[in-house]
Amino acid sequence: MLAFAEFKVASFQLGSEIPFQPLEWPGELHQEFLSGAEDKKTTRFTDFEGKTSFGMSVFNLGNAIMGSGILGLAYAMANTGVVLFLLLLTVVAVLSSYSIHLLLKSSGIVGIRAYEQLGYRAFGTPGKMAAGIAITLQNIGAMSSYLYIVKYEFPLVIQAFLKVDVPAGEWYLNGNYLVIIVSVAVILPLALMKQLGYLGYTSGFSLSCMVFFLVSVSLLVMNYTYCMCSVHVTCCRLFLTAYTIPILAFAFVCHPEVLPIYTELRNPTKKKMQHVSNISIAVMYVMYFLAALFGYLTFYDEVEAELLHTYSRIDPYDTLILCVRVAVLTAVTLTVPIVLFPVRRAIQQMMFPNKTFYWPRHIAIAITLLTFINLLVIFAPNILGIFGIIGATSAPCLIFIFPAVFYIRIVPKEEEPLRSVPKILAACFAGIGFLFMIMSLSFIIIDWTSGSSKASTGH
Repeated sequence: MLAFAEFKVASFQLGSEIPFQPLEWPGELHQEFLSGAEDKKTTRFTDFEGKTSFGMSVFNLGNAIMGSGILGLAYAMANTGVVLFLLLLTVVAVLSSYSIHLLLKSSGIVGIRAYEQLGYRAFGTPGKMAAGIAITLQNIGAMSSYLYIVKYEFPLVIQAFLKVDVPAGEWYLNGNYLVIIVSVAVILPLALMKQLGYLGYTSGFSLSCMVFFLVSVSLLVMNYTYCMCSVHVTCCRLFLTAYTIPILAFAFVCHPEVLPIYTELRNPTKKKMQHVSNISIAVMYVMYFLAALFGYLTFYDEVEAELLHTYSRIDPYDTLILCVRVAVLTAVTLTVPIVLFPVRRAIQQMMFPNKTFYWPRHIAIAITLLTFINLLVIFAPNILGIFGIIGATSAPCLIFIFPAVFYIRIVPKEEEPLRSVPKILAACFAGIGFLFMIMSLSFIIIDWTSGSSKASTGH
């Protein structure tokens, strides 16, 4: 029974004081009430109860990993050989899983599930801005590469369906118009969803399209083998172009999406989210290797940086090839909203950190981002250049450097001293990221200055 305080009336005369003693609530109820009030007071746009299932989370993270990067892996294998490619792909997959472990460990210690806020906790405002800018650059590059495929492949698919050999300037065969139409009709409505978890079904469908792509390219190996009698499989060559490693790194970048998906996971725990990450990476690892292998075994050294364009040279009217191209177009289109969410979240963290969810702002950021990316895609020179530059700069930061240095700064020294094995490994991990960035940028500069760059070649 609640014990109500007594009102002690000193005097009923005008101006007299009536002392009031606050109600005494039972301890447990009192704490629960204050806790609820505090939660309500400190609610931000990133704080809400997770309702996304384990399976939908795997779909979303897998869709974030998978993208147009799968189309460049056969080209990477053609430059490295099968064995070296498999070794590099395995290393990148394992390192990506380890970096997610560092992010989740840091997030669990401070109770923060936003990449930018981890940067703020580790290095203050500069850390938050660095993380936000890296996420923005990385994901804009990713979305640009996806829409670049729509721009160049969608007109070819329509042209093949209509049996048009020589276009006469029809608007529906203009890639610039088509990418705008797809952005407005498909991507924007999905990008306006309030929560990332709502995209689980479209992510599942997107992954199904890529499974169809994988099965189809395996069949195409048997039907179309380019110059098989004159070209043999090189198991391991040390010829690495400037773009090979960045393309591999770009293929596994999902780190900006990890914490938002963690936030929306039902009954979230670090162990549960790590399982989501490991399953997603493992599935993509198998799909990446098989897709690269089948594409390489079909064309060998003649494979181009964008695999779909290579297939279109064989028989643009082949039914299976047309279905493959439609499946890939569908998959990459449905991936764009997944990648857009972390960019919008980063912008809100940098510009509106203390604001609650507000629909007009939510919509305005999405429209602005899609408009900017459409302009970028219309004037972007080459998808390989996007892979190389973005993969060589922001990808090392998000995969290697930031998770490691955030972990070193956030984990208390009392729990793990600076000379402890976990922090030494994290420091080495950050060093690998810096070496990777320097090496990749150096390769790209050498490639350009030598005049052998393929970045300027169009589709």
